[in-house]
Formats: sequence, structure tokens, C-alpha cells
Amino acid sequence: MHCPFCNAPETKVVDSRLATEGAQVRRRRECMGCGERYTTYETAELSLPRVVKSDGNREKFDEQKIRKGLIKALEKRPVESEEIDLVASQITKRLMSEGVREIPSQTLGEWVMEALRDLDQVAYVRFASVYRSFQDVNAFREEIEKLVQATASKNEYKG
Repeated sequence: MHCPFCNAPETKVVDSRLATEGAQVRRRRECMGCGERYTTYETAELSLPRVVKSDGNREKFDEQKIRKGLIKALEKRPVESEEIDLVASQITKRLMSEGVREIPSQTLGEWVMEALRDLDQVAYVRFASVYRSFQDVNAFREEIEKLVQATASKNEYKG
């Protein structure tokens, strides 16, 4: 790897550790030319299923799209970046464990909604409103009522 500061070809690894639940290796590197330090992340390149969009088009799965959707829904909410990365990573792992060659985008959207429901209810409603194309206030009301009922049922089950 070339140094991003001076483009020197030689760097040394100063520190390595696991990141995002062991899905990545975080490496601190030092350039042998200019002495600058920087961080790199190493991930395994895996063959993931293709995503079948609602219009029938197929595209490569992109974890960044999941992460962007989560970030948008969680904007100005008290959720840390590490939690967002963890959810995106968990969705990717779930996708790999399905063992399929293609997966409908609707399934991925439902998985994101499940994760948001547990992470932040406001973000869940935000995402659901866009994902399900709410047309009026009644659609919001219905989704919030479902959320309240699910939360009540979950609390009864725990208690």
C-alpha cells in the first residue's frame, strides 16, 4: 500500500486489531518515507447475492447503501456511529447466511426496519414512511399504533 501523503511504496504496520465484531482488521500504518501515520481497514471480499429491485433490475449488494439508509433515518438521533456500523454489518452477515444467489430489495428493507425498530423508534417510523411510501397522516398513525402494540407485547413478554 502506498502512503496517502507522499505516495511512498513502503509502509510498516504499527498496530493491528479486530474491528466491527471481527469482520474487519484495523491497521495503524507508518510511512517509511515521510513518517506519517494513518489507519487502514481490511475486509474479506465475499461473493454476496445480487439484489433484485422492485422494477426487476438486478444490482450488486452494497453495504454502503444500507449504511446510508440507516444514517439518513437516524439523523439527529442519539445513536452512535458504531451502532450503525454494527447494524449494517449484521444485515450483511444475515444476507450471507441466507445462502441465496439473489434477494429481493424488499427483504433487505424489512431487515433494516426490524433493526431500526429495536434501535430507535423515531428512526424506524422515518424509514418506514419512505420505504412504504406513506401517502397521508393516517398511514403514519397506523404504523405508530403497530409499533406501540409490538412494544407493549415485547414488554409483556419480558415482564
